[in-house]
Amino acid sequence: MDLPLSGPLLRPGLLAAGVTDHELRRLRRTGGLAVLARGAYADPADPRLRRPEDRHALLVAAAVPRVAADAVVSHVSAAVLHGLPVWAIALDRVHTTRPRRTSAVRTGRLHVHTAPLRAEDVCEVGGVRATSVARTLADVARTSAFEQAVVVLDAALRRHLVTREELQAVLARMPRWPGVPAARRAVAFADPGADSPGESRSRVAMARLGVATPVLQWEVRSPGGVVLGTADFGWPEHGWAGEFDGLVKYGRTGQQAADVVVAEKRREDAMRTVLRGFTRWTWGELAAFAEVARRLPR
Repeated sequence: MDLPLSGPLLRPGLLAAGVTDHELRRLRRTGGLAVLARGAYADPADPRLRRPEDRHALLVAAAVPRVAADAVVSHVSAAVLHGLPVWAIALDRVHTTRPRRTSAVRTGRLHVHTAPLRAEDVCEVGGVRATSVARTLADVARTSAFEQAVVVLDAALRRHLVTREELQAVLARMPRWPGVPAARRAVAFADPGADSPGESRSRVAMARLGVATPVLQWEVRSPGGVVLGTADFGWPEHGWAGEFDGLVKYGRTGQQAADVVVAEKRREDAMRTVLRGFTRWTWGELAAFAEVARRLPR
């Protein structure tokens, strides 16, 4: 059976195309269909199934035809549609918001929030009605842990998708909503200088462990003013630089991995000639950052 890769496959559409329930059961049993949710499937070869955010976008597309007409995709589901990175936020449910006063509803695959929605809070992303970037970020920051909120806020600010003032204005319209004080703290802490989720998480870990506030994307210069390299984190008054050693920087377009590693080594060696110290850490060290923090300026 040839399956399209353009979107999720819904049971009514498959039945209309002549596929029987017996065939659907067989395909599910033999792995011929990947199950997204009840009555929603995808081709197992669809590359979007490999990445959690892309799989969630398929789940959103499968849910949209089934939700109420006044519902808009929101919270982390809207963040995914806006192309923002999410870290450690559950993607098992599609989140929507309805402008009603009724209680929220949560099922195995759907979380329907109820809250006021202004016209400026709603936009269209790829033909799907969703909350605006500013409203999405406010909702994510209200309902997620500080570290998770900072990851998505940093990315949105860095990409110029929203301003801090716009975020503060949205939160000002939610004075008594749950989670708003925490959201305000996350917005105040957010910084567009963080270049990746790993750098955002590093910032949070540093703040919690008493590391001195770093300069982000610090240009290290020679005594003559020549830029020797840009460090993820810098403490100019200490002559110290720090690097989050994420895999992203080893996948630059047009370069072989070995060439990138050599270039990174040369860049670091050049910076070390004028620095008192240089500390590098990896993704695996972020969860237990205390040892790294001891090697950074206090």
